[in-house]
Parts: sequence; C-alpha cells; structure tokens
Amino acid sequence: MRFSDEFLKELMDRNDIEEVVSEYVNLGRTSGSNRFGLCPFHSEKTPSFSVNRDKQIFYCFGCHKGGDVINFIMSIENLSFPEAVEFLAKRVNMEMPADSGDKEDGRRKRMAALNRAAALYFYKCLCRDPSGPAAGYMEKRKIRPETAVHFGLGYAPDSWDGLRNAMREKGFHDSEMYAAGLVRKGKNGSYYDTFRGRLMFPVIDVRGTVIGFSGRVLGDGEPKYMNSPETLLYNKRKNLYALNFARQSKKGYILLCEGNVDVVSLHQAGFDSAVATLGTALTPEQARLLSRYTSEIVLAYDNDGAGIRASQRAIGILEQLQVQVRVLQLQGAKDPDEYIQKFGAASFENRIHASEDQMDYQLQRLLDRCDLRQDDQKIAFVRQAASLVASQPGAVEREVYAMRVASLTGIKQEIIMKAVEQTRRRKENGLRRQKEKETHPARAIQPRNRDLQYTDPRSAAAEEGLIRLLSLDAALEKEAEFPAPEEFSSPVLQHIYTILLEEARDSDQTGSGVRSALLSPDEMEILAGILQKPGSLQNARQAVADYTRVIREQKKIREGTDDLRALAQEMKDKKGYQP
Repeated sequence: MRFSDEFLKELMDRNDIEEVVSEYVNLGRTSGSNRFGLCPFHSEKTPSFSVNRDKQIFYCFGCHKGGDVINFIMSIENLSFPEAVEFLAKRVNMEMPADSGDKEDGRRKRMAALNRAAALYFYKCLCRDPSGPAAGYMEKRKIRPETAVHFGLGYAPDSWDGLRNAMREKGFHDSEMYAAGLVRKGKNGSYYDTFRGRLMFPVIDVRGTVIGFSGRVLGDGEPKYMNSPETLLYNKRKNLYALNFARQSKKGYILLCEGNVDVVSLHQAGFDSAVATLGTALTPEQARLLSRYTSEIVLAYDNDGAGIRASQRAIGILEQLQVQVRVLQLQGAKDPDEYIQKFGAASFENRIHASEDQMDYQLQRLLDRCDLRQDDQKIAFVRQAASLVASQPGAVEREVYAMRVASLTGIKQEIIMKAVEQTRRRKENGLRRQKEKETHPARAIQPRNRDLQYTDPRSAAAEEGLIRLLSLDAALEKEAEFPAPEEFSSPVLQHIYTILLEEARDSDQTGSGVRSALLSPDEMEILAGILQKPGSLQNARQAVADYTRVIREQKKIREGTDDLRALAQEMKDKKGYQP
C-alpha cells in the first residue's frame, strides 16, 4: 500500500462524506441515517442517491454506484486513487506523505507536464509568426491577442516533427508523446506530429491541468476540428472546452455551443459562461457535469439542420436533470460568432433573454413538420405533442402545455389532457415492468458489472450476510466461527471478506480509507450496496452459523455437480460412448 493506514484513517476522519458530497449534490430528504439527493452519476428526476454519515458511504439505488468518500471523489472528479487522496488532503490542509505516489500517478503527472510544455510550444509558435496562417485566421475571426493569451491559443506548424523534436529536447520520450496523443506512429515505426497546420486550443480541466488539445484546421481541410485521443488525462465524454472559465461566471446560466471558436468569440464579447463539447454530441456525463455548476443552460448551437438535431438531442439528455433548458434562436447568422460579428454583443444579449423554453422550442419544431390543415398530420402532431407534454414532471406544467397544444390545434383541452395522461400511464407502466424485471429475486442480488456476476446466488446471499455482519461489528470474528474465505463461491466477495477479516484481526487496520486502498472501485461499489441493505446484530452469532451452513451446503452441491460433470466427460471420452 502506498499510503499508511494512519494517514488514510486521518484523511477519512477529516473529510466527512456528507460534507464532501454536499459540495456536489443537494442533499435533502432524510430517511433513517440516510440523506438523499439526485444522483450525479446518472440522470434521474426522483432522488435515489443516498449518503450514510454513520457508515461513511454513498450508494445510489438507481445506478448502484457506491463507495466511500475517496471513491466518490475518484468518480465525480475523474481521478485516480492517489489523485483523489491528494485532492481530499488539500481540502483539509493535510500534508501528503513524501513516498505516496504510484506508477500510474507518476505517468499522469508526467503527461500533464508534457501537455503543458506542448501548449507553451504551440503558443510560442503563434507568437513567432505574427503574419502566418494562424495569426491571419485569428485576424479574420477578430480574435484579439489578449484573448489568445487568456485561452492559451497556439499554432501547430505544418511540419512533420516540429513538436516532437522540441519535446525531445525537454527530455520527453516518443512513447510518452504517443501515449498523450501528440505524435502518431508511421508504417516504418517512426513518429510524426499529430497536429500540423492548425490553430491549437488547449483543453484545460477545472483544476487547471492541460489534459488535451483541439486543433482547428486553417482552411477548408478535414476534419474541421481534430481532438486528442482518449488518454490517462483526457476523456472527451467527461470534459467541456472552457468549463474552467465558465464555472466562475456570474451570468447565472451556461451557454452550450458547438465549436471552440464560438466559445472564444463569446468570452471575448463578455459572455464568459460559454462552453463547447469536444468533437462529440452532448453526452450524459457532460450534462451532469454542467448541472454541478448551473441550474440553467442555454443551447447556442449552429442555426442549421445539424444544429437543430443537436439541440433536440441535447434537450433529451438535459431534461433528465433538474436544470432549466432554453434554446437560442439566431436569425441572420449561422452561429454565435457570426451573429456577434454582424449584430454586436447587445443584440446577442437580447436574443438570450428572448430564447425559448425547451418545450416551446420542441413544440414549434413539431409544428414546422406538420400541416394542421391535414387531418392525418394533425393527429400525428397531437400524438407526438402529447408524448412531449407527458414527459413534464409536474401536473401544472402538463396542464399549461396541454392548453398550448389545444390552442394550436383547435382540439378541446380535455381531450389533449386525456391523451397526455394515457401516454404518461403507458410510460410509467413500462418503467414499472422494467424495474420489476431488474429486481426479480434471481437478478436482484447480482452486481451491476456483468464480469462480477454470482454463479451461486444462494451462497452469495449468505456471503453478503457475513460481510454485512463483520462490517457492523468486527468483534464478531472473535465471538463466532466464521468460514474460511476459500469456502466462498464468489471471488469478488471472497476478496472483500478477506479484507474485512484482516481488519477484524488487526484493530489498527480498521477503516474505510484502508479498504478503498485495497479494494477496486467495483468491489467498493459492491460493498456499499451490501452495507445499504438492512442489517441487525440481534442473534448475530446464530446468524453467522446460519450463513455458514448455507455456504457449506452450497459448496457441497457445487463440488457434487463438478464430480458429475467430470464423470460425464470421462464417459464421453471412452471409445464408443454416444452422448
């Protein structure tokens, strides 16, 4: 273990999980020792994410993600275990141990240093060529020098190995540049620069680390934007361009754009809450990330068919969260950058204030595709509109929008409301059947990760019971006869059980922080799920005996089955045996 038990226990003691989680999740309703909020790891409208202060764990009853405070920070901040420990240590002003790093942590720090050096190289290339293609493009797009400095913009020269040679001089190896996506490997095994002849946009996370790059072609080439590949630091699904700036904005909303140049232009014009996705349509991970920093999102996508489709897809993702969504309508320009250049920042501000609520926007898009003078198209419009209205969580919202549909079609509001409620009931029944399917007794005990599925559910249920009892009272290990870990049917439960037994036998090692250092995130998730189930120490010794009996009975059955299979295989191998 890279961190001492004492250090991890102090870290956990000083970082109360309820206080840490409350910095990311609005915890409201209390049930017993659990506090509930909307899960930050999956989209939901009804809170199923719980934090248990007594057990110092979190668990989502919807997506089944769980663990301790270190696991929470690892997931919410997309950090490795050592980085999450360092994050929490800084939070409470704890000094990190000098020898706490591991190999992956070292690689991540090395890659961050390489990316930073590459960003500086690109910036210097831009400054050295004030009349070059990148400077000319910036002048054409009216990007001012101070804006370029603010965003750290740069230029990747149109050469095969300019960056590679510069980084090698700084002591970085080809393998490191390849892992960071800065160079590619040729057919003859040589390396060449990934980004060539492009305006460079460093992608910086909310902690100020350069995690990757986005390069805009200077001309009509393809692809228009080239982004870093997935690396130890960079995951395009979980990051947004310029969120490091936008999260500090006082605007009260976040502008979601398609391109980096739009973002730069908007920030330059005073709209410092603009962000952009990185070479992908909006993802659920990005949506949840945005919801941590704002309760209102304005979609400012391009004013073309692709932009309209992107807006509708984004609405479908964002409406699963507790955020208000509005859609910016740009008339006379294809994108935010062009609109500001033509009409100015004040006019753009007015367009933001006049932006449509997402329901109004979607109803209008439906209306654009239908001719309500035709009966069949009117019926199709009502069916689709009823489905949209039915998705609204509140009865008031449903009635208001049903009234809107009635006024558009001339159909009585009562009939529209009936169609809405019928659609809503169908959706609810479908969700209920799906939930019943997922919680079927044969499936309910299975871990979410298919690679960790239990082959013997009856034994696994008893194994979980022993783990729960040990977690409630480690002293039971000395008072009752527990089975050996080798008797468990599930390898993952066997590993968790082994760690808990070691904790029980060594009082100095007890603590969730030690567990999270020894267990994988998937194992911590399973442990959190086990601990969330009801448990009692009443008649604990008898419970241990009962669980042990079941585990041993199932072990005999499995061994007997294995003997029968071996006998069948032996007979099959004999000459003349016909199965």
